[in-house]
Amino acid sequence: MLRLAPRLTALLLAGPVLFGIAATLAPAFGYFPALGADSVSLDPWRELFSRPALLRSSLLSLASGLLTALVSLGLVLGFLAGWSHTRAFRRLQHLVSPLLAVPHAAAAFGLAFLFAPSGWFLRLLSPWLTGFSQPPDWLVIHDRAGLAMMAGLIVKEIPFLFLMALAALPQARAGDHARMAASFGYGRMAAFVHGVWPLVYPQIRLAVFAVIAYSSSVVDVAVILGPTTPAPLAVRLVGWMNDPDLSMRYMASAGAVLQFAVTALALAIWIAGERLVARLARHLRNSGHRFEHDSALRTVSASAVVIAVSIVFGGLLLLATWSFAGYWSFPETLPQSFTLRNWERQADAIVRPLSITLAAGVTSTLLALVLAVACLEQESRTGNSGGSRAILLVYLPLIVPQASFVFGLQLFFLATGTDGSFAALVLVHFVFVLPYVFLSLSDPWRAFDRRYLQIAATLGASRNLAFRKIRLPMLLRPLLVASAVGFAVSIGQYLPTVLIGAGRWPTITTEAVALASGGDRRVIGTYALVQMLLPLAGFMMATLVPALVFLHRRDLRAGG
Repeated sequence: MLRLAPRLTALLLAGPVLFGIAATLAPAFGYFPALGADSVSLDPWRELFSRPALLRSSLLSLASGLLTALVSLGLVLGFLAGWSHTRAFRRLQHLVSPLLAVPHAAAAFGLAFLFAPSGWFLRLLSPWLTGFSQPPDWLVIHDRAGLAMMAGLIVKEIPFLFLMALAALPQARAGDHARMAASFGYGRMAAFVHGVWPLVYPQIRLAVFAVIAYSSSVVDVAVILGPTTPAPLAVRLVGWMNDPDLSMRYMASAGAVLQFAVTALALAIWIAGERLVARLARHLRNSGHRFEHDSALRTVSASAVVIAVSIVFGGLLLLATWSFAGYWSFPETLPQSFTLRNWERQADAIVRPLSITLAAGVTSTLLALVLAVACLEQESRTGNSGGSRAILLVYLPLIVPQASFVFGLQLFFLATGTDGSFAALVLVHFVFVLPYVFLSLSDPWRAFDRRYLQIAATLGASRNLAFRKIRLPMLLRPLLVASAVGFAVSIGQYLPTVLIGAGRWPTITTEAVALASGGDRRVIGTYALVQMLLPLAGFMMATLVPALVFLHRRDLRAGG
């Protein structure tokens, strides 16, 4: 059975993506027999290009993908270069890591609560500094340039890229290479950039591509923070695809192909930029400049990362505050009272979305965990990791924009009559959960000391018995952490849930985003806080369960 695991995983990862793209392409050119269209036509494209402000929507998506990746990666690089292997670095590392569990929508709501004209930041400065007794009429959130949307994406992608780079540092022997560069007179940051980063970046390159793809096609963050006149391309696609007029599906499919082209263009521009930066780096190395005086740049890089982390934590604290807030008028810094009335009012309404969120998250995560373990165990027994092709396959659902193939899957489920089924919902969640579970588990699995298995073999244990009795128990903590990551990813799925669930399976995330246009911060705070607490509970279990199971085995309890 283990021998089938890699092929089954490849089928379940690549199949929905490639089939979804193919199912999107056909209606984009007017061919969809299920709706009676059995001939090829360019009418969907003519209708698409006749839509007002389509170019601006596409440029917003393109800029969002590129600028989010550029700024977040630049801040991560600056902080790593200036502060790696320091006490401050270790402290901030412990603060950044939990932010990976925060859903994008919750972070976006937190940022909106902080910086909206009636947000807490302006309340803190009013009226003593600003003179405002009423919120000013400023377009901070939903600004036309999409800056608020990009800021919300940047503060969430920093933890992701930071942890990916952190995992790559030991393989790059960062300390040795940095010390060697420093011995030639380079400053701390220059030593890292020239000596370490060229070894780290290739290992996180696909993760950067995933950030570009996600940021250029994001929907939930764009709905909460992004411009509305016009909205980014992916947001408009959702409206077209959910239109009651089924003939709109042709134009929506053409739009999904356009979204794929926008993301592909963003990736192409990034790859061209990589080559330009590589040439510039070579020029700087050959110029002889050592950049010894970098204290100001180190301070700026650390300050920027600390501010980004503080924004997320501050926003989450505000979500919790609003969910319990009584009367809270502007410009009061804190509410006049705290109450449980908001939670009591939402208790009945929140039960069904919560149960669906838990069911879909647990089911998709368990399926992903089983397949990831089977693939890694087969790799361990055969010594065949699949190389770069396997890594590319794992990243495929993350690099291809969701809108470009989830629309096609929706059309497939519509044609087969399975649209809106729970099985279809779990399948589409599984496609996005599996890559994160596999990536989270692969390093601990491969780093496992095989001498334990050799000792078991000398005592007569079979490979299957050693797997069950030794490897799995000793890797309990990584298994639970990978499960927590997968569960958090499932909770955060918005577009797949809306399209494949067909409105029949509301989750905490879809309900929270739907409330974004309502303006009731108490209700939004309640749903967003629940959305944040669910993945947090998963990570707490990943920490507490090994501590209880290995209560009298200190080494297993600490390292898992």
